[in-house]
Amino acid sequence: MKGIVEERAVELGEYIVEHKATVRTAAKQFGISKSTVHKDVAQRLKYIDLQLYRKVKRVLEVNKAQRHIRGGMATRMKYQKEAASRQSERGEMEKDGG
Repeated sequence: MKGIVEERAVELGEYIVEHKATVRTAAKQFGISKSTVHKDVAQRLKYIDLQLYRKVKRVLEVNKAQRHIRGGMATRMKYQKEAASRQSERGEMEKDGG
């Protein structure tokens, strides 16, 4: 069992570096929890492959620095979608003579 965990940590690390992925994206891709991804790449990987650990750490630091921007963009898109939906509903009501 221990070998599998170590292999997973390396695979996760390589995926994150190659795709500049977030912990959330890696978790979805591998079908595991964000906590597991974080533990694998932030704790286990350090003792398995120090060079890969450092690369992953740099990617995750960039992601963390950009987190507030991504969140703001997601919120903006949510409200734009809601506004478009309301506009569409109004247009349908006007067609129906409402």
